[in-house]
Amino acid sequence: MPAAARDRPPAQASPAPTTSPVFLGVRHHSPACARLVAHAIRTLRPAFVLVEGPADMNDRMDELLLGHTLPVAVFSHYRDDQRVATSWTPLCDYSPEWIALREGRASGADVRFVDLPAWHPAVAGDTDRYANRYADAEARYEQATRRLCERFAVDSVDALWDGLFEVAEPGSDPEELRARLDAYFELVRGDAAADAADRAREEYMASWVRAALARAGDRPVLVVTGGFHQPALRALCASAGSAGAAADWPAVPEPPHGALGGSFLVPYSSRQLDAFAGYQSGMPSPGYYQHLWETGPEAAGQELLRAVTERLRARRIPLSTAALIAARSLSQGLARLRGHPYETRVDVLDGLAGALISDDLDRPLPWTTRGVLGAGTHPVVVEMVAACTGEAVGRLHPDTPLPPLVHDVTARLAHLGLAGADTPVTLDLTKEGDLSRSRDLHRLRVLGIPGFTRLSGPADGADPVFTEVWEPRPAAAGREAALIEAGAYGARLDEAAAALLGERVRAAGPDAGALAGLLFDTVLCGSGPLRTDLLTALAARAGRLGDLGPLGEILSAALGLWRHDRVFGTAREPLLGTVVGSAVDRVFWLAEGVHGGSSVDLAALRALVAARDALRHAPGLLPVTPEAAAGAAARISRDPRAPAALRGAAFGLRWALGVPDDPGPMVQALAATAVDSLGDWLTGLFAVAREEVGHGTEAEGPSLIDLVDGIVSGLPEADFLIGLPALRQAFAFFPPRERQRIAERLLRRRGLRGSARSLLRTPADPLLLARARALEENVTRLLAHHGLATAPVTPSTEPVAPSAEPGTPGPAPVAPAAKPGTLEPAPVTSAAAPVTPELAPLNPAVPAAGPEASK
Repeated sequence: MPAAARDRPPAQASPAPTTSPVFLGVRHHSPACARLVAHAIRTLRPAFVLVEGPADMNDRMDELLLGHTLPVAVFSHYRDDQRVATSWTPLCDYSPEWIALREGRASGADVRFVDLPAWHPAVAGDTDRYANRYADAEARYEQATRRLCERFAVDSVDALWDGLFEVAEPGSDPEELRARLDAYFELVRGDAAADAADRAREEYMASWVRAALARAGDRPVLVVTGGFHQPALRALCASAGSAGAAADWPAVPEPPHGALGGSFLVPYSSRQLDAFAGYQSGMPSPGYYQHLWETGPEAAGQELLRAVTERLRARRIPLSTAALIAARSLSQGLARLRGHPYETRVDVLDGLAGALISDDLDRPLPWTTRGVLGAGTHPVVVEMVAACTGEAVGRLHPDTPLPPLVHDVTARLAHLGLAGADTPVTLDLTKEGDLSRSRDLHRLRVLGIPGFTRLSGPADGADPVFTEVWEPRPAAAGREAALIEAGAYGARLDEAAAALLGERVRAAGPDAGALAGLLFDTVLCGSGPLRTDLLTALAARAGRLGDLGPLGEILSAALGLWRHDRVFGTAREPLLGTVVGSAVDRVFWLAEGVHGGSSVDLAALRALVAARDALRHAPGLLPVTPEAAAGAAARISRDPRAPAALRGAAFGLRWALGVPDDPGPMVQALAATAVDSLGDWLTGLFAVAREEVGHGTEAEGPSLIDLVDGIVSGLPEADFLIGLPALRQAFAFFPPRERQRIAERLLRRRGLRGSARSLLRTPADPLLLARARALEENVTRLLAHHGLATAPVTPSTEPVAPSAEPGTPGPAPVAPAAKPGTLEPAPVTSAAAPVTPELAPLNPAVPAAGPEASK
């Protein structure tokens, strides 16, 4: 039986109530509304105080009213096979709902929540995991509030609210405030029909009101809800009538059979309450309103000015006394101009902005609207908003019940020797004890529990790393809140992590790339049954995917685990073999149908790299033989409709399978049509057959590098500059040592001596240097045309490459050639410039768009 109904007497008709309910419509987290609620309770001395909030918390009201340090929140969760819902009902010192609970209990009233549980579909209809509890569909009264903003010449509903309600004349009558609130909520709600979810909530709340009236006799019943609901509740209670109504409290819905749901208190913070951090409803700038609640509007404005000043000076942002005087004067002037008896939050912020910001702003000031601060927000504005937010962090009373997961994690960390760790923890994954520690730390990571950060460890199943390093991080209240919220997934750490991973697997749907990423997490967490389900799903989807990118991710992840992962116990697992075989067959089927596109698809190249590895290391798993794969690669490499990078990758695959073709005709044809296509083709080739190309570089005979060098050396200046970005992307696949060997070969081809390493080091982007040299040549020609040229510098008769090490023989570095492919002298432009422009593709000064070359 629901807890709230256990003490019900037998259903019976009660005498008609002798009083009407008193409805107080409030705005969540409004100090003015909180003061009005306290005044109403002290004045009315009601028998019942009914508050908008989850009714399933009624039997835990004592727990809620323990001596917590606010803000705290009621965290509610629900999970079944079709739906996951989580929500937070935050309470701070000046929340009207909190004041109703506290003052109502202090006055001797029976205090109850009257809304549907937060997990109920009518409340949590939005499956957004981070939805907040008090999102009262402001879109439905947007038109009315927009008209009011226009009428009062303000930019936002928050500024409108402050001017109408928060900053009142000294000694204002609370009843006058109540009348204005009633008029405001009547206007913005009007007679608009609510949607089905809000109707269900309002009808449920009205049933509590009628039951309270039937029990109250001649004592008042005070109802505190969001102002949006107030007109509807008043109408529902008036139209239904209460004469002869049963005094039974309404039943509290319970989760259906097989579903998991419940609520716990969690610590909260002022940052989480702030609209500028993403909170969906209530008041922004909680730090300011905390001061408004404690000290009143005049002192709150002065405190805001002081807080902004301290933050700006702490960050060494220039701020003079004269600027502060100007800001203060502007704020006071704006308040008088706008008819405010005291400075509002917006008056103070506008005054500060007007006095302290002299730059042109490319976006509206954030307090004129709502939403998270975007990148590029002016630093003074960022500090002003942060000063308004405050730094309050809630803390639960020690007697607060906690979900079992909190106790399980505490015990496990102590058992594993990780509790209280203050130095980095190094784990040897080949030892069972350390592997167990690793699994628990990964479970905490997956659940988002702060406290430990992994600094190093295996990145995937093929990574030959058998140690992990974890660094302890201060967690404080953040860990407790995160653990309480994670308790929605299970009572034990392993159970909770598996449940969350299972939720992510379901949420991924057909996104095979996301499933591939989740696969390694399930392995790291030791979630065996879930891994089996995930592999079954991947095997089924791999044969139906239509995109090489996600398919490559699946193949790479599964092959790495199948080949190497003896540490985690997945090596040679049959289901992994099934995934590998299905994925390789699909890779070649898709690759032959890829046509068009001018950019390099690195994800597609990684798919061919993974297929190459499978053909090398797991041929017995594959329905495709190496001979058939080489045939498919030949067709792709000769298909003029295929992207250049994919053709290069297919060419490289044949090379890697031991059936190389002559690259000369292909390279010559690409260079003759579009030099940037040559760079793309080389990108694909190097991605798949970098090792084979590197071995050819070390050989004495002709190599592909020699062929490319000859072509690049003969390019006109304009074509060279066009092709340089793509060429640099291609050579980024070579690690530094291999790039150095290529540079040494190019020096030998030119008969130069010196250090090849210096060719790979420039103080700026080689592309920028090449363009600067082209500009310099244009200027030189222009000067010569007008007879202003200077005498050329006589160069050394013996060409010498730049030297990177002290003591290397040779004079100063030879300048770049005046024309690509020649060694004719030219004015020196940079001591570190490459000896010829065609060596610029080898320079790693600025990373290209390809993979990390240092790996």
